[in-house]
Amino acid sequence: MKVLQLCSSKLYLKAFNYQRRNISAKAFIFQNQFDGFPKESDFKLVKEELPTIKDGEFLAAAEYLSVDPYMRAYAPRVKTGKTFMGSQVAKILESKNPKFPEGKYIVGEYGWRTHTVASGKPLTTGVPTAWLIPDIGKLPKSLALGVLGMPGNTAYFGFLELCLPQPGETVFITGAAGAVGSLVGQIAKIKGCRAVGLAGSDEKGKWLVNELGFDHFINYKTDDIRKKIKEFAPQGIDCYFDNVGGEISSTIMLYMNLFGRISVCGAISGYNETKPAKASIVQYPLTFNQLKMEGFIVHRWLDRWFEGIEQNKKWIEEGKLKYRETVTDGFENMFKAFTDMLQGGNTGKAIVKV
Repeated sequence: MKVLQLCSSKLYLKAFNYQRRNISAKAFIFQNQFDGFPKESDFKLVKEELPTIKDGEFLAAAEYLSVDPYMRAYAPRVKTGKTFMGSQVAKILESKNPKFPEGKYIVGEYGWRTHTVASGKPLTTGVPTAWLIPDIGKLPKSLALGVLGMPGNTAYFGFLELCLPQPGETVFITGAAGAVGSLVGQIAKIKGCRAVGLAGSDEKGKWLVNELGFDHFINYKTDDIRKKIKEFAPQGIDCYFDNVGGEISSTIMLYMNLFGRISVCGAISGYNETKPAKASIVQYPLTFNQLKMEGFIVHRWLDRWFEGIEQNKKWIEEGKLKYRETVTDGFENMFKAFTDMLQGGNTGKAIVKV
């Protein structure tokens, strides 16, 4: 009887392994370069048969996928006919790579696809294509795409290293209700600063002020921005974290104090423009107020990557840093989640649950 049970178990494991090695992946292929705002026809959802993993490889299944503003900006660099870009939290189903053991969770730069066979080797630039998610306790693993991942580090390093905030200073943040901006404002408060956030709805503004602790909120769609700046920053602005660019940024710079610092994270206001977006020149305030304006890519701090994650995790545990996720269910809804995010439909981090 025991022999029969053993044989049955071996047959089951053999069949199970066979099924695992013959997994199909669903993927969104980038069909056409965007012409203005992305269209559904720019993508094609396909099914792919994955090969058996080889030595040094592993098979990963996506559980959460990220949609971010940078995807629109970087799209011209993606070759058509290829899987569209993006990060995902994935579980390793099978592995022949000791650095990426079976059962572990990773953040992988595998784009809009459900399953991936990969080696985990970094790019020639040194940027990792996958990293193991550290122990985050009972916190959701999806946070590795947000506050405990790239957006969190973008806020942590991009604000602290470039703006160098000092207690008592006034900080302005555009895109304040997004994955990065909502964290920058809270870090500013942790550092003893006043935080003023700009976003596109009163509902988002209430969240920023009532839940996240921002001092003030400006609705850039309905408020008189100059009037509100004078009201909320009567002594001027010391630090500006710029996520949007355009005329709003040019206006904010007019009210910055001598030797103010500007950290440029993005320019979402112009990502979907077919012609270069126009805004008032910024050289006057930059020169007269002797401002420091610097753009950055978060991978500048790769050697300190887990420092940012650990600090943000500590602040969460201490109740000093709050987060919100806008979750879209279903891999087939990647395009909807992407375009909703580009139109400001998300509060906090936008993700897709497979």
